[in-house]
Amino acid sequence: MPVISFEQPDRFVAGVVGEPGDRAFYLQARDGRRVTSVGLEKFQVTLLAERLEQLLDEILRRAGGDPQVPAVTPAELRDDGPLDQPVEEEFRVGTMALAWDPEDERVVIEAQEVTDGGDAEPEIGGTDPAVAVLRVRITAAQARAFAERALRVVAAGRPPCPLCGLPLDAVGHVCPRQNGYLG
Repeated sequence: MPVISFEQPDRFVAGVVGEPGDRAFYLQARDGRRVTSVGLEKFQVTLLAERLEQLLDEILRRAGGDPQVPAVTPAELRDDGPLDQPVEEEFRVGTMALAWDPEDERVVIEAQEVTDGGDAEPEIGGTDPAVAVLRVRITAAQARAFAERALRVVAAGRPPCPLCGLPLDAVGHVCPRQNGYLG
């Protein structure tokens, strides 16, 4: 399988297809007319966004406020648009890796195809020809924008039940705390 590489994509976002309760999550990179979408789980989107924010905060802290690493998302990079259509899943993501390239001042994100080959950690830049990889290199500002949008996408799902915290369904919710006890 190939390494699908985007060195400086026009767009890199997390997005969804479907209604809350029945959503499919995707990472999507676009460079000109070339678009790649890979499927992943909601928790993977959340973890990637949280880890990106932690990485950027640490780089910013160590650099003493480097203007190349913004503390917040630049307004001009906010992206609330839908995923580019049609959304065609190249592969399903199993593991992800994240790194900072200090030479180019770029965040490197790799999403590897899910495999049955155990729990080996992905190696940034690794090339196993049997495993498809989406590799994206983006600026710190683009990474902030990605993380902000990804967390909004995840939060836009079903609202939580005020009693138990489980997601409410449009068709109803059987709350485990509705057993006569509120404790």
